[in-house]
Amino acid sequence: MDEKARARYEARARIIKAMAHPTRLLFVDELAKGERCVCELNEMVHADVSTISKHLAVLKNAGIVQDEKRGSRVFYSLVAPCVLNFFSCVEGVLEAQAKERAELVS
Repeated sequence: MDEKARARYEARARIIKAMAHPTRLLFVDELAKGERCVCELNEMVHADVSTISKHLAVLKNAGIVQDEKRGSRVFYSLVAPCVLNFFSCVEGVLEAQAKERAELVS
């Protein structure tokens, strides 16, 4: 594999790794509905603000979300809503697995 291809695969892996946590997946789902402030996300997961900030920083560093400070609040939004297509693909895999298991039981 050449260096350009390797760099491309590594970049893809960083994005996928950034979403590889249930809390971050929830945040992406919620941000697909519209921007949210950290306080709203906190209400959803009931975690320390520092933990929420770390999750959001991972998503931001991967280029998945962006933030905007307004007064004392920080609002987050999706940069690339196309990540939701990935979620659809994951759901397709889950459905195929469920179908396969059901056929084994039948």
